[in-house]
Amino acid sequence: MVGAELKLLGTWGSPFAIRARMVLEHKGLSYEYLEEDLSNKSELLLNHNPIYQKVPVLIHGERGICESLVILEYIDENWSKTGPSVLPASPYERAIARFWAVYIDDKILPSVIGLFNVATEETTAKHIANLHAAFEILEEASKKCSAGKDFFGGDSIGYLDMCLGCYLAWIRALERISEAKLLDETKVPLLAEWEKRILTVDCVKKALPSVEKLEVLGREMRAEGYQGSSAN
Repeated sequence: MVGAELKLLGTWGSPFAIRARMVLEHKGLSYEYLEEDLSNKSELLLNHNPIYQKVPVLIHGERGICESLVILEYIDENWSKTGPSVLPASPYERAIARFWAVYIDDKILPSVIGLFNVATEETTAKHIANLHAAFEILEEASKKCSAGKDFFGGDSIGYLDMCLGCYLAWIRALERISEAKLLDETKVPLLAEWEKRILTVDCVKKALPSVEKLEVLGREMRAEGYQGSSAN
């Protein structure tokens, strides 16, 4: 029944659509995934996200929910008794998780996009340095959020794991494209171990595209001088 009323509009390479797929799979919800051509946007997308005209969009019945972080919270709240929880139970811990989710998108995304449109060695080095700095801060955040457990969410994958995990395949693809180490296990050993664990989780394996496939897409985007994102 849920599958008949749930649709997700996305693009296969979008980290934001990937995290939306992660939460749907994590909750065990049946849904229809619809791949968007952002050069020829569907009426469904334009009708349900007329302001930004971006993916992902979750369509529940006749209503559209936009923005990936909003989608994660909506699914967790609307199906609170279905599958495992995504956000922490404590209001304080939920607030902390939301803070770090915004940090991840504010610090990771600009440098990922920047590496697709590199003009000089100096700008390349700047984006790589920014990623290193962000990962080092997230290394410390993981200590506090996980409290020594396997994931940011504790014993099982949760909100922050999805928010950061959706970038992992892109980070590894960009390492191949830029020939630079971005997620360096010698500098962020906790994140490196976390990456190994999260890549074994079913909802992550189902949602993440292969590094090889993203590398091909990334090289095409770089050749075209990619400027920004049509996803959020």
